[in-house]
Amino acid sequence: MAATTAQPSFLASRRGKYTLALLCAIAFLDFIDASIVNIALPDIRKDLDFSVQGLQWVISGYLLTYGGFMLLGGRAGDLLGRRRVLVTGTALFAVSSLIGGFAGDAGVLVGARIAQGLGAALMLPAALSLLTTLFKEGKDRTTALGVWGGVAGLASAAGVFLGGVLTEGPGWRWVLFVNPPIAVLLFVGIFWLIPGERRRAPLANFDVVGTALVTGGMLLLVFALVKAPDQGWGSGRTIGELAGAAALLAAFLVNEQRGRNPLVPLSIFRIKGLAAADVTQLIGVGGFVTMFFFLTLYMQNVLGYSPLETGASYLPLTFGVGVSAGISSQLIGRIGTRPVIVAGALITAGGLFYLSRIPVDGSYIVDLFPGLMIVSLGIGGVFVATTTAANAGVPADKAGLAAALVNSAQQIGGALGLAIFSAIATSRTDHLLAGHRPVPDALTAGFHRALLAAGIFLVGAAIIALRTKNARGEVELPTEETLPEPVRA
Repeated sequence: MAATTAQPSFLASRRGKYTLALLCAIAFLDFIDASIVNIALPDIRKDLDFSVQGLQWVISGYLLTYGGFMLLGGRAGDLLGRRRVLVTGTALFAVSSLIGGFAGDAGVLVGARIAQGLGAALMLPAALSLLTTLFKEGKDRTTALGVWGGVAGLASAAGVFLGGVLTEGPGWRWVLFVNPPIAVLLFVGIFWLIPGERRRAPLANFDVVGTALVTGGMLLLVFALVKAPDQGWGSGRTIGELAGAAALLAAFLVNEQRGRNPLVPLSIFRIKGLAAADVTQLIGVGGFVTMFFFLTLYMQNVLGYSPLETGASYLPLTFGVGVSAGISSQLIGRIGTRPVIVAGALITAGGLFYLSRIPVDGSYIVDLFPGLMIVSLGIGGVFVATTTAANAGVPADKAGLAAALVNSAQQIGGALGLAIFSAIATSRTDHLLAGHRPVPDALTAGFHRALLAAGIFLVGAAIIALRTKNARGEVELPTEETLPEPVRA
């Protein structure tokens, strides 16, 4: 232990600072693409003739492959070398962004977004596992994870602002065209700062069956949730789709228990608090990220805001998240991650409950600004502390898997939240429209229900967070109790 604490601070060096900036820039690019298209959705719908339900797949398609393939991406980094996987993912992300920007119909755009999500699924866990293995000192690692968590929250808010600027300016296609030039700069940083690694295992060690099962199960689950308002929740088709998703996910668990080289060695969940941290991330993000979807529709379709005005409305939230993330990273060293997550989730829930009261003739200063600021003060702490807790006590050879689990939870949470809350909002709105209520009234009532449900999700996240490990960012050498046991072949 003394040898560990005697190591010089990597973060204090110039190379360490540049490396942290590079890894966080990669995370920012991946996270922001989950929200940057939100403001552009009305323009995309008009230009490419999307249906209302089909439009959700511009967001959900990205989130699903992002979350569904992230476990494979994380394990690939552990087995094949993190720089190699990072470069591959960045190249795929850049090319698919270019194709999406030139899309001439709805199918091409959704396909490009699906491929873009796959590229991000390779990039993000490789970047986070590099961060947790390069920054080994207690204070260094806490600071680095604090910056990373702040970037995660910041990107969601900044995405809607930048989406508004680009949509109102050069057009919606530039929310995708902006990615390839940034990717070129990232390539320069990757080859300059990240050392190459030898392949650690043969391709035969990849769990192709497990990857297919978990990805297919999640895709089918979200598809069922998105289509349920049209098909009916009690229809045979919806029930069949949900049952099929459950069967695929159950088969995935059986495969992981019996496989020689499982995608997710289930013994990793023996690490104290790791599963609770991942579930907290899934539930919390499911409530938070979908807020942007409904408030953007409210501002544009009910209040009549332009894309630029809508994006600018989120700027205070962006600054608030940055402040709360910085404060939270300091608090973690004193009181640990668990109190920060619980308090942050409850504060965020309070903000969502406030926003669930938005009126048809709402005012930004009275009805939106206070709720957005309350949310910003809570969510920064949730992102920072949950990321820290989900990586605490994980051995270096499982760092990619742990990074993939927490980020997969984040992306799948966003996709599932969008599907669930869209169904809630659509059901309420359709019911009122059938009763000949005015469209703005019916839309706003649907947003009320969805935002209220999102707030309840955040309360649930706070309760689950009580089971997380109360990590303080200290260096923890794995012991016999924290090391996962080998899975029987």
